Amino acid sequence: MRRPNILILYTDQQRWDALGVNGNADIQTPHLDRLAAEGVNFDHHFVQNPVCMPSRASFLTGQYPATLGITHMGVPVPPETVTLPRMLRPYGYRSANIGKLHFLPHANRDHRTLHPDYGFDQLEIADEPGPYEDAYRAWVRRKAPDQLDLISLGLPPHAETWRRTLGLRDEVVHPEERFPKRALPFRGRGDLTHTAFVAEQTIEFIGQERERPWLCVAGFYSPHAPWVAPREYLDRYDPARLTLPTFPPEIDARRGQPVEATPHDSAALTAAADDELRAARHGYYAMVSEVDDWVGRILAQLAELGLAEETIVVFTSDHGEWLGEHLRYGKGYPGDDAVSRVPLIVRWPGGGFRTGRTCPAIVEAVDVVPTLLECAGIQAPPHLQGRSLAPLLAGDEAAARGRDSALMEHAGWKNLRTRRHRYVVEAGGKEALYDLARDPGEYTDLAGDPAQAGALAELRGRLLQRLIERERPLPRIWPY
Repeated sequence: MRRPNILILYTDQQRWDALGVNGNADIQTPHLDRLAAEGVNFDHHFVQNPVCMPSRASFLTGQYPATLGITHMGVPVPPETVTLPRMLRPYGYRSANIGKLHFLPHANRDHRTLHPDYGFDQLEIADEPGPYEDAYRAWVRRKAPDQLDLISLGLPPHAETWRRTLGLRDEVVHPEERFPKRALPFRGRGDLTHTAFVAEQTIEFIGQERERPWLCVAGFYSPHAPWVAPREYLDRYDPARLTLPTFPPEIDARRGQPVEATPHDSAALTAAADDELRAARHGYYAMVSEVDDWVGRILAQLAELGLAEETIVVFTSDHGEWLGEHLRYGKGYPGDDAVSRVPLIVRWPGGGFRTGRTCPAIVEAVDVVPTLLECAGIQAPPHLQGRSLAPLLAGDEAAARGRDSALMEHAGWKNLRTRRHRYVVEAGGKEALYDLARDPGEYTDLAGDPAQAGALAELRGRLLQRLIERERPLPRIWPY
């Protein structure tokens, strides 16, 4: 029996509700909605860290961030780390990562140097659109060298500092404004975006390997800020008609006033006016629609080559985006649903899934690797910390009641998301409690309410239990 191919469509900073199938009436995602109709859509899927590098390492290893020792940004993933491609290689898989991987800090290195392979046979790394001499620039240089000055979305601030310190110069011109809170048209040709690069090279990889099974991770940068998309996608939306978030009265009263940063904030804070909120959604939704169009082309290529039946397609993201909620943009502490809850769609026509449904079970990003291994008929190594979702994909209702919480870990704090509550605890002992049944936006901290003492104690205990369950001590070889 030939093992299935695996295609992971991996966006950056996409909220769970930035899909039509998840109830967003404003956004246009017909291809992803169709993917959900042909597969299984998990609408309570949570990542294990609120920022890129730890979340991505956790996802591709099936381990929690604290187990990996990577709980915040800037920690390089050790080259020898056991990743999904390394688990698949002994079974004949060829693997590729195209676009964003972000296992290394990208602002302080020369992107022309060889990158650790992390078990991938083919790497076309481009962690940001245009600021570095990487695979994306090489692709544009081959297709349209006259467009090189038009593809960058801006130089990351730390990259600018690194280059200035080392006296390095770059031939490409970068926009001066790095994170404007509004939609901007892509300055170059619409077929030369980072999204187009990832999709075209993914399509090319899919067409190459016919003799053995393959894994391909398509690492899209969108819809991460800055919110830049080709004009055709911006024109699909009228900002004036976009739905705005609803704020509690006390938050609404603070709009237009300066917002004080907390020690945990790594995001840009703002005082979000209506026009700004609409402008941000305009660009964000346009970027998602561009990805959706290219996903449609990738899926069409699978069908044209006769590979759809034998290919598991996974669509997900590394974390979400506040998008003006809590008067903030970006992601980070305390890992509320806007940041921790992301899409997860799994389709495999030949896999016997009970398709065309939304599964409400709480699932985690660490569950994806063991799921793919089980679907491929490969035993999961004992160090994995997720649970296979194969029973849920098959429609096993008993399995749907298995997990009752999702764990998020960051340096200095952790949180637990249950069906009703989110509990947050910091290293210094400070606690927070949110009741999502009454406060889905997670604006009101109930930890100091005496009436919530029982719920607080219960969640404290459940978090401790999850941390004990997470442990994977080295195996002993004999009693002594």
